[in-house]
Amino acid sequence: MTHGEGYAIVQALIARGVVGDFRAPDVLRFGFTPLYLRHTDVWYAVDNLAAVMAGQEYTERRFRDRAVVT
Repeated sequence: MTHGEGYAIVQALIARGVVGDFRAPDVLRFGFTPLYLRHTDVWYAVDNLAAVMAGQEYTERRFRDRAVVT
């Protein structure tokens, strides 16, 4: 998935317990490994992504400050 605010979106998801990965300039990555995840884990990630996007949580300042390591 790509989005111009990818870094902030991934940070907002991490704050909700969903760990993704950001790759510059605008790529959000999620590792769906069948050996380790249940369908409920995927549903949880998607549900939280929808909430972050709908509420525009990623626009909060705390998610926009870039760390050295993402």
